[in-house]
Amino acid sequence: MAALLPAEWIKNWEKGGKSEFVQLCRALSENKNHDVGFRDIQQALYELAYHVVRGNLKHDQASNVLGDVIEFREDMPSILADVFCILDIETSCLEEKNKRDHFTQLVLACLYLVSDTVLKERLDPETLESLGLIKQSQQFNQKSVKIKTKLFYKQQKFNLLREENEGYAKLIAELGQDLSGNITSDLILENIKSLIGCFNLDPNRVLDIILEVYECRPEYDDFFVPLIESYMYMCEPQTLCHILGFKFKFYQDPSGETPSSLYRVAAVLLQHNLIDLEDLYVHLLPGDNAIMEEHKREIVEAKQIVRKLTMVVLSSEKTEEKEKEKEKEEEKTEKPPDNQKLGLLEALLKIGDWHHAQSIMDQMPPFYATSHKPIAVALCQLVHVTIEPLYRRVGVPKGAKGSPIASLPNKRAPKQAESFEELRKEVFNMLCYLGPHLSHDPILFAKVVRLGKAFMKEFQSDGSKQEDKEKMETLFSCLLSITDQVLLPSLSLMDCNACMSEELWGMFKTFPYQYRYRLYGQWKNETYNSHPLLVKVKAQTIDRAKYIMKRLTKENVKPSGRQIGKLSHSNPTILFDYILSQIQKYDNLITPVVDSLKYLTSLNYDVLAYCIIEALANPEKERMKHDDTTISSWLQSLASFCGAVFRKYPIELAGLLQYVANQLKAGKSFDLLILKEVVQKMAGIEITEEMTMEQLEAMTGGEQLKAEGGYFGQIRNTKKSSQRLKDALLDHDLALPLCLLMAQQRNGVIFQEGGEKHLKLVGKLYDQCHDTLVQFGGFLASNLSTEDYIKRVPSIDVLCNEFHTPHDAAFFLSRPMYAHHISSKYDELKKAEKGNKQQHKVHKYITSCELVMAPVHEAVISLHLPKVWDDISPQFYATFWSLTMYDLAVPHSSYDREVNKLKVQMKAIDDNQEMPPNKKKKEKERCTALQDKLLEEEKKQLEHVQRVLQRLKLEKDNWLLAKSTKNETITKFLQLCIFPRCIFSAIDAVYCAHFVELVHQQKTPNFSTLLCYDRVFSDIIYTVASCTENEASRYGRFLCCMLETVTRWHSDRVIYEKECGNYPGFLTILRATGFDGGNKADQLDYENFRHVVHKWHYKLTKASVHCLETGEYTHIRNILIVLTKILPWYPKVLNLGQALERRVHKICQEEKEKRPDLYALAMGYSGQLKSRKPFMIPENEFHHKDPPARNAVPATVQNGPGGAGMPTSLTINTVRLEEGTAEETDKLKEKSQGVVKVINKTVNATPKVTTSNGNSASNSKIIKEKDDKEKSGKEKDKEKKDKTPAATPEMKALGKDGKDKPKEERANKEEKAREIKEKTPKSDKEKEKVKKEEKASKEEKSKTVVTIVESKSTAEKEREKEPSRERDLAKEMKSKENAKGGEKVPVAGSLKSPVPRSETSESEREQKRRKVDTHSSPSHSSTVKDNLNELKDSSAKHYINHTTPTMSKSKEREVEKKDLDKSRERSREREKKDEKDRKERKRDHSNSDREVPQDSTKRRKEENGTTGSSKHSKSESPSDSPRLNEKEKEKNKSKSSGKEKGDSIKAEKMEKSSSGSKKESRHDKEKAEKKDKRDSAGGKEEKKHHKSSDKHR
Repeated sequence: MAALLPAEWIKNWEKGGKSEFVQLCRALSENKNHDVGFRDIQQALYELAYHVVRGNLKHDQASNVLGDVIEFREDMPSILADVFCILDIETSCLEEKNKRDHFTQLVLACLYLVSDTVLKERLDPETLESLGLIKQSQQFNQKSVKIKTKLFYKQQKFNLLREENEGYAKLIAELGQDLSGNITSDLILENIKSLIGCFNLDPNRVLDIILEVYECRPEYDDFFVPLIESYMYMCEPQTLCHILGFKFKFYQDPSGETPSSLYRVAAVLLQHNLIDLEDLYVHLLPGDNAIMEEHKREIVEAKQIVRKLTMVVLSSEKTEEKEKEKEKEEEKTEKPPDNQKLGLLEALLKIGDWHHAQSIMDQMPPFYATSHKPIAVALCQLVHVTIEPLYRRVGVPKGAKGSPIASLPNKRAPKQAESFEELRKEVFNMLCYLGPHLSHDPILFAKVVRLGKAFMKEFQSDGSKQEDKEKMETLFSCLLSITDQVLLPSLSLMDCNACMSEELWGMFKTFPYQYRYRLYGQWKNETYNSHPLLVKVKAQTIDRAKYIMKRLTKENVKPSGRQIGKLSHSNPTILFDYILSQIQKYDNLITPVVDSLKYLTSLNYDVLAYCIIEALANPEKERMKHDDTTISSWLQSLASFCGAVFRKYPIELAGLLQYVANQLKAGKSFDLLILKEVVQKMAGIEITEEMTMEQLEAMTGGEQLKAEGGYFGQIRNTKKSSQRLKDALLDHDLALPLCLLMAQQRNGVIFQEGGEKHLKLVGKLYDQCHDTLVQFGGFLASNLSTEDYIKRVPSIDVLCNEFHTPHDAAFFLSRPMYAHHISSKYDELKKAEKGNKQQHKVHKYITSCELVMAPVHEAVISLHLPKVWDDISPQFYATFWSLTMYDLAVPHSSYDREVNKLKVQMKAIDDNQEMPPNKKKKEKERCTALQDKLLEEEKKQLEHVQRVLQRLKLEKDNWLLAKSTKNETITKFLQLCIFPRCIFSAIDAVYCAHFVELVHQQKTPNFSTLLCYDRVFSDIIYTVASCTENEASRYGRFLCCMLETVTRWHSDRVIYEKECGNYPGFLTILRATGFDGGNKADQLDYENFRHVVHKWHYKLTKASVHCLETGEYTHIRNILIVLTKILPWYPKVLNLGQALERRVHKICQEEKEKRPDLYALAMGYSGQLKSRKPFMIPENEFHHKDPPARNAVPATVQNGPGGAGMPTSLTINTVRLEEGTAEETDKLKEKSQGVVKVINKTVNATPKVTTSNGNSASNSKIIKEKDDKEKSGKEKDKEKKDKTPAATPEMKALGKDGKDKPKEERANKEEKAREIKEKTPKSDKEKEKVKKEEKASKEEKSKTVVTIVESKSTAEKEREKEPSRERDLAKEMKSKENAKGGEKVPVAGSLKSPVPRSETSESEREQKRRKVDTHSSPSHSSTVKDNLNELKDSSAKHYINHTTPTMSKSKEREVEKKDLDKSRERSREREKKDEKDRKERKRDHSNSDREVPQDSTKRRKEENGTTGSSKHSKSESPSDSPRLNEKEKEKNKSKSSGKEKGDSIKAEKMEKSSSGSKKESRHDKEKAEKKDKRDSAGGKEEKKHHKSSDKHR
């Protein structure tokens, strides 16, 4: 701080310093800022005095100037005294005596300016003594102490009542008088003051007495509060608080109990702000820390209780536990010390001081205060009062009187709520502090809920302004919070109060389910952990639930149901969670649990729905079993429970349906199981593959027939539940999205979901997805009104192209729409014109069909490539996909069956004597009404079917365009129509079969029925292998219906002639599309048709055996399912049946331990097959065979008649080839391949040749006709030359199957020849051999164009072959038995052991290669392939022209002829050599006894499928000869090196293949193919094994 007195002033004090100082003091005194002036003057005076002390200025000079300055301010003497006081302290500390002297001199000089009193007050006693102001400092000190004691410690006012009893008596009388008159607090206060003055009463004690009296007269608030307020002006502010504190302290000893009146007084004083809460709070016990400790202790105790309840306690431990608990309870019964904070809080709440009460509660743990019942009740009362006006206005239900609640008398209580907005300000806050303890006041609970209902009503009504809407939104979120934090937890603590639960549902049902489920989720997973009480309640609920569930059975459903109901009113989430966990473990609980849930409230049902969804969505649970092949049983149980519970009780479905939709969106299809169950139970729509044919037939009728005869269970009372399901779907717009998601997910299952999963599971999921789609679509079709359906389902092109719905599913969804549309249009037209004639009606129907379907025809064009529409018209495609079985046929037998059932029922009702008459009448009326309905429905359907057939008759000419070939048309028809639809559903499978028959019956142009059936039966391996389990079942049904038709035609010539004889579908020459001549010779006659049917049966056997032998799970399962389905019509032929039986028996043995599900299927089929055995017939009864004509030269061997798939001339050539060296073979191969190229060129060079199924076009047609009529020598020669290359590899490149058959047949003959040789003397053998050879060579020469109608020569050939074959078999069996020393080998028919296991992988590959050829894409236009495609299986059916060059290409044909001649010459030479060698071998063989057993064991091995075989079915089974040859070589040491080479190669390969190695390298494959071409010579030695396996292939 800068010095105010400069040194110059002191130096020149007399000259100018003095005057400067005075001026400074004046200036400072006049300063308006009082504080600044005061400090500066103090400093100026101090500096002046200090200069005196230092000796710079004389003391008299200073006293003079101070005399001048002293009058500038009134307080100047006081300031000067202060300065002296400071200097006194400073100088007394200094050692320099002179300075102290200067100071005393200065003070003495100034005594006239400052009074003695002031100096005595401020200066030290020693200083005063030195100044002479007092005599002795010691005496002065003693005197002051005495005065202070007298002043402060000697009582002059009376504190105790007995000290001044009169004064206090008067005071009490004054306060206790009747205050009802016009006595005011001011008047009384004056009297009190007088009493205090008169009787020297202690004012603090007076205040204490005022409070005591106030405690006793609480009703006089208006008097006492102003009195205390006025009185407090006389006291220090803290006094009142201290006095109250002392009062509370008095009651704090353990036995003390604070009176409520004291709490109330404190509360009132707090409310009027006469004391501060913070000041009073510290006086109260217990401390906050103690409260915190207690709270923690409660939580720990609650957890211990939970632990005890969940522990498994043994009985010995139980008694000890109980004793301990008793001791603890006794300890607890000792009363806890009084909690004054809670007492004060209660008093505050009672008088309505919410503000202070809130402050106290904030100091404590959450809900600690309200967990004490008095406080909770007080707070509830406050809420009652606050909401009263609003509740009276909007909350009181109609008709309820209610008891109004008076408002609080004091004005400082919270304002009563008049609107919802005001409710938010205070009431919601109060409720939040209450939390779960609102349970103490159910009436308030109900009021709050009713206000919530009223608010929701207002909230959901539109028309408010934007600002209001925002306010309402805020209020709504507050309401949800209150529900979550207060209402639901309080419900948990209420004791099974069903009314509260229903009341709460009244509000809850106005919330969207998303909010409700969120609330339930919080309630279940979080609320119960928030409070010790709730923790206990949860444990007790689970304990009780366990008790009930242990005892729940079907017998005690009612009492257990009541207990479950009681428990569920308060704690539904916990209870249902436990019940569901039990259901997931034990599915036998489902029925009793569902029945026992009838005592639930609406809220509980809703909570149950939530709990089910939560259980389904549980991320910790695996959705499939550990083996990863089946869906987990917990999921299946839950789904089943879902279906049952949603059907029986009115539970909202939206959440569950949305959950399924969301899962589908996420690409998960497991949960479709739930939808499937719900639809099945609620709508009564079953999806089962186990339907009987009767049920299936009933399903093709009207709705009434479906309900009566189509389902397993009697579907009753589904009207309400299906309506509920429909409403849920429509209200939440889930109907179409679910359909589309399911349709898309079907493929998703395979390509996305099924990546890592087991094939079996993927199939299951696919089936589940598909079945649910079919079921759900069926539900929508039958339950949605026409408008609803049409409004929701978009057009077919939008479905397929925009929503990427698969075509089959898209048509499935659209079909009901078309039907609705057509019928409504038809009705309109009928109304418009009243013509009743049938013709008019049909015409109107056709018009309405055209109107509705025309846009569909347009729309479907976009679904496929333009090329598709060259063969089939969009109209045909749309017609096929839009019709159903209902449109094609009337199930008369089903209608009759149901009507008869009703008649029987009515008779039973009549006969029933016990039934009361009125019930009888009712039942009879019901039956009669039902009968009338059924008859009416049948009549209606009959009319409808007639109209549809008329429409189809008109349409049929435009159906099949066949712009490429008829074969291509059939391919498209099968590919785009039949196959996708026949596996869609069981009814669709039946529909497809009927539709094919219908197209045939309508004599549709360009439709070859024969071709269609042939393609269906020929190679079912691929279709079967690619099906899922349920698809296999449906495919089986389809084949069954197709076989039924074929069997009907096969059974009787009359039926055949009537239904097929003159139909274009049975034309055997497929001419160019423009012309379908009705030439009778072109029709397939009855006997040849029987041959063809046999061929189809054989083909089915071959495919079945192949599938059974693959060892693949899917192949075996599917073929067993298909076989079971077609059992009524297949197998009909004994030897085929036996072959199947053996294979199935083998499966039973192999799979018993490995795959029990396959074992069960196989055993089931095996049993059924055995029961069908008596109905099987020998082959010669199945189709007619001619007796053998020795010299007859068969022109062809059909695949159908008996010689199914037997080698013919093909083998001879290969045999010859084989004997030469490998080099020769290769050369020949090259040559023949050259020929192939030439042929291919010629074929490709004829663009206009439209061949269908191996018939060349118009040119070749002419040839064929000539062939039929003339068969002139020239042409026959030509044909022979054309035919011979069958031996060369080129022929393998062409139509494999077509070649198989002749070759197989040939091999069989050779086998027979060998058998005979073995069994007759040598000379006989040689004769037989020569004959056989002649026959074979003749066959080869006469190998001509194969035709279906080859009748005479074919028949002769068959007759010749059959008996000899049978003879051979008999001999063979005998020889085997002898050879094996009586060991019998089962031989059945002509089939031994088809397809040894080791060769399966190769044959599969081969089949795939064939498949590529056969089912090539529609755009595949090469006529050769087209030609040969169908040759595959149908040499018995169609003209086969192996090489299809036209006549114009004669040069190429000549080249070809030359090559063939050369090769034939070579092979003949070789054959002669062979002959000799073979005779030698045979001789050795018959001589050596040792060989016989070996040969027989060899054959046994082959029959067991141990020996492998080469790649093609041309020489499938290993020959006996290689090993024999080796042994013979060892004995005879043969010279022929060429033969040695060939044989050794063969022997090696035999061993390799018999080792069963399935995977060959490409190199091995090539070798095998070469070997093949050599190997078929083995066919001559191979005999029956070869024949049988070929048959199966």
